[in-house]
Amino acid sequence: MKGDRVEIVVDAGDTTRTYEVTAGRAGRRVETAVRRGVVEVSEVTRSGSVVRTARFMATRVLALVEHPVPREEPAEREARVGRPLGDDPEV
Repeated sequence: MKGDRVEIVVDAGDTTRTYEVTAGRAGRRVETAVRRGVVEVSEVTRSGSVVRTARFMATRVLALVEHPVPREEPAEREARVGRPLGDDPEV
């Protein structure tokens, strides 16, 4: 969902560096994977196409923090919109 983000803190020798990958458009999400000693953080579209990927050596990653966007419950969405989901007066 738009707004999903992941922060990655990496050991850069004498200091640390912080990187952030954010889902910038509606319908995109951020996925993380650890494969063969590499941490991959990717921004992915609804259809599953990867938009961009950040890769880090797993031995250098100090922290990986996921910040998901709070999801709305259907009742909350109905209250915000003012009518039940699927109730279309035009039909």
